[in-house]
Amino acid sequence: MITSRVKETMESQGVTMRELISRTGLSMQTVNRARGAMISRCALETLAVIAGALKVKTKDLYEEVGPEGQA
Repeated sequence: MITSRVKETMESQGVTMRELISRTGLSMQTVNRARGAMISRCALETLAVIAGALKVKTKDLYEEVGPEGQA
């Protein structure tokens, strides 16, 4: 299972939804999908755009969690 770290990354940098949408040109729906449980439905290209806007690596935006809930 993949869990999103987008919201945490945004909060740690003080980036608002409005600001991220402006930086990426993505829709609010797409950013919301990346921030939550539906991140697994995001294209890798979309995550790369968000990562670029937040100046992090794409892999920093999600975490793979095993069946027991462990990374």
